[in-house]
Amino acid sequence: MSNAAAIRPGRPALPEWVRRLPEYLMIWVPLLLSAAHLVSFSLWTIWISFTPSTLVPVTGWVGLRNYSAVAASRNWQIAFDNLLLFGSAFVLLSLVTGLTLAILLDQRIRGENLLRSVFLYPLAVSFVVTGTVWSWLLNPGLGIQKLVHDLGWTSFKFDWLIDRDMAIWTIVIAAIWQSSGFAMALFLAGLRSVDTDIIKAAQIDGAGPFRIYRRIILPSLWPITITVVVIQLQFAISTFDLVRALTNGGPGIATQLPALVVYDLMFQRSLLGRGAAAAVLMLLILLAVLLPYAAWRYVQRRRAAHA
Repeated sequence: MSNAAAIRPGRPALPEWVRRLPEYLMIWVPLLLSAAHLVSFSLWTIWISFTPSTLVPVTGWVGLRNYSAVAASRNWQIAFDNLLLFGSAFVLLSLVTGLTLAILLDQRIRGENLLRSVFLYPLAVSFVVTGTVWSWLLNPGLGIQKLVHDLGWTSFKFDWLIDRDMAIWTIVIAAIWQSSGFAMALFLAGLRSVDTDIIKAAQIDGAGPFRIYRRIILPSLWPITITVVVIQLQFAISTFDLVRALTNGGPGIATQLPALVVYDLMFQRSLLGRGAAAAVLMLLILLAVLLPYAAWRYVQRRRAAHA
């Protein structure tokens, strides 16, 4: 006789779905509410982008006029060019930095736990704080340049923050500092999961460390590399608070990104329709990254299921 029957004689056992009902409610109710919120407001934004809305939403239909106006504006063109530069430089350099840190930590060095915590600490800092701190460090009158000048090297110049051509690289530097620890953590987990028997066999065959990394370890990290690239690209496309705190889109509009264009159109110029169109364009850019990744993951799962 089971314990339940001993405690409640003659009472039938509850069905499996009834016993797991609290679990389902805790998981699916918030998930469905979040999905409904996301889908409903996305559809509302898409609808607004086809209307002549300015300060408040209004009915009407203007077709693609808002989209053509946004695409033809100088702000959007500069923001899109900056996104290409910032996204490619940030993703590439954060990958290289994260992989390098992961390889160094994988050597089982002394103080590994402390160093891992130090490298991961920037993830605990908000992007607003990161942008504010780096704006102090890169300010020619307050930060690195002033410190070097005070040390006697008066010819030193590091004024990227106020240089229209170099200001975008200050955002790249701050973003790498913020996010390379995330890439390091994923790469380190991948390095620790490589089959040691394969590595030992390669060492017995006379392969050196460089060849082992090039032929065995790094190819095994390919799925993790794709995941890191997609996540970092998603961050680059939606970056707003870091740029807002660091450069505010300046000097002038030299460091504008699409998210700042949306904010400017909606909340500073009160052009709700055009701002919604810019937001939809951002969504399309994001989907151009996420949909191929989702298709790749689906193919990988199908192959693993039929293996």
